[in-house]
Amino acid sequence: MPPRTIKAAIQDALEDLPEKKLDKFRSALLDRREEPRVKMNSVEGKDYITIAQVLVSTFTEPRALRITLELLREIGCSEEAERLERDSKAVSSASACTQGPSAGASAGRYMSGDKHFVDKHRTALIQRVSTVPSLLDELLGRGVIKQEGYNTIMAQATSQAMMRELYKGPLNACGSSGKDIFYEILEELEPFLISDLKKLG
Repeated sequence: MPPRTIKAAIQDALEDLPEKKLDKFRSALLDRREEPRVKMNSVEGKDYITIAQVLVSTFTEPRALRITLELLREIGCSEEAERLERDSKAVSSASACTQGPSAGASAGRYMSGDKHFVDKHRTALIQRVSTVPSLLDELLGRGVIKQEGYNTIMAQATSQAMMRELYKGPLNACGSSGKDIFYEILEELEPFLISDLKKLG
């Protein structure tokens, strides 16, 4: 049975590492140059549970997952990375496909008239979303897009081209529940833009 959350999946992967590999993982994590950076005192000498917690609180679950996979491969733990990828996909598909009304995932709940909100405001979203890499990280982490689609979209030259590619492929294929997740991520990353578009109806 897969872990219940991405954080739990990361925790399981780190728990399986021998102490020397865990040290290498800590060191690789501290060596990352991208922002936000992890502070040395938050992971130095800490156990796998604390490290998983730090990863998720610093980067959000989907990005923490991507970084953990990168670092595991970097330190030569590709088997553990593959297992984590499998576990996290099971978590994502379970959360995307089986959440009941209590989790607020009834399909197509962000309809605007007879169209989904993200379809109705497609042009504005393509032009105005500025946090596209973070948006893609979240969509990948939640299983709305696959790694191959993620790579194709990230290869585009501009934010607008990335958004067009996202609409053309994965978003077109994922149905109402995938679009609901897309909308929720946008609400988190681009609250002012979504608020603006809501006023338009």
